[in-house]
Formats: sequence, structure tokens, C-alpha cells
Amino acid sequence: MMDWIALHIFGNDVLLKLCLAALLSLVIGVERELKKKPVGLKTSLVIATFSCLLTIISIETAYTAEGRDDINITMDPLRLAAQIVSGIGFLGAGVILRRGNDSITGLTTAAMIWGAAGIGIGIGAGFYLEATIAVLVVLIGIEVFPPFLAKVGPKRLRMNEISIRVKISDADGIQLFMNYLEENKMEIENLRVRNRELNTEPLHELDFRLVGIKKKNTAEIYKDLLELSYIKSCEVEILS
Repeated sequence: MMDWIALHIFGNDVLLKLCLAALLSLVIGVERELKKKPVGLKTSLVIATFSCLLTIISIETAYTAEGRDDINITMDPLRLAAQIVSGIGFLGAGVILRRGNDSITGLTTAAMIWGAAGIGIGIGAGFYLEATIAVLVVLIGIEVFPPFLAKVGPKRLRMNEISIRVKISDADGIQLFMNYLEENKMEIENLRVRNRELNTEPLHELDFRLVGIKKKNTAEIYKDLLELSYIKSCEVEILS
């Protein structure tokens, strides 16, 4: 019994594959944990390890199944791996969120889920070096290049994008506010104006984004807007 276990686990590199898949997935898990994202250490480890296991099972089953003379059976050694790629999508969909300001979050995290499955499949199929290089490339791509571009890249990448929601007491205040933004060289995107009421008092709510804003403290922007006499309330959110 012990010889059979040793042959199937150590002889086929099963233990090495499972441990390496788990180890590489921890790199992704730590990166997500540091950024307080939904997919952390445990999720990445589970996805990669079980994807690796299913890939091993798929390959071993294809090559160890006994043939029969009366039946012609052809088996794809990576048939389960193909199902992992498509089936893992439901986990990724669960972390993609549309926020109230119409911005989409969770796309990178969803891609990381798909990537963790890819790590497991790659290790399970025996592509150790390729999977390791892929993890390093992804880690460099998301940790090194964005901060670098934020410093020396195009002007748009070195600016903040801000979501602002203000409530103005009267319609004349809307034009005054637009003039204020123009004077301060603030470029508006996706402007939406709605009628609101505050304690039966009619208000005009403006919901929009500002682009091309230099790095500036959110509290300072909030304070500057509240000092405008025609603004009754204000919400400011830094998007990038």
C-alpha cells in the first residue's frame, strides 16, 4: 500500500506540482491582500491547487485508462483543464462591481482569479518554468509599471480622476458652479443633473467626474467646494 502511494504521489511529481501551484498562487494572494481586495491568500491557494489537481487527474486518466478492442475511445488529456478555464468565470463575475458613480471595480481581481486557475493548470500539466515566469511578469506588470507611469508617463496618468456630487440651491447656482470649475481648469466628464428635495426644499443635484486634477488632498477639495455659498452639500471621491 505504501509503495503504491509513493509511486503515485512522488513518482508522478504530484506532490511537487500541488505544492508549487500553491506556492505560486500565494504570490498573487499576498498582492491582493495588501491591496485589501476580495481575493486573498486562501481563495488564490484553493483555486490554484484544485485546478492543478483536476489537471493532473485529467492527464493521468487519459493515459492510464485501459483500452478495449470493441470500442474506439479517444480521450483529451486536458479536457478537465478546458472546463476549468470556462467554469472559473462565475467566481470572477462575483467580484466585478458597478459602483454608484458608474465606475467598474474588480476587473483586475477577476483576472487574478482566472490567472490563479491558469497557474494550477500550468503546473499540473508540467509547465513549471512557464508558470513561474508568468507569475513574475504579472507581478511586475501590476506593481512596477503603474507607479512608474504615474510619475513619468502621459499627463492623463499623472492626474487624479474625481467623482463629485453636489446639491445646489437654485438653477442660477449651476452656471456659477460651472464657471468656477472652468476658472480652476477642471475638465468635466459624464455630467448628470437631477431634481432633488431636502426637507421639501427643491435642489439640483449634479453628479459628474473631474479629470486632469493634480494630486490633491480630498479633504481640501471638499472644503473648497463647501465654501461656495450656493452649494448645500457635497460628496467627493478620488477614483484614481
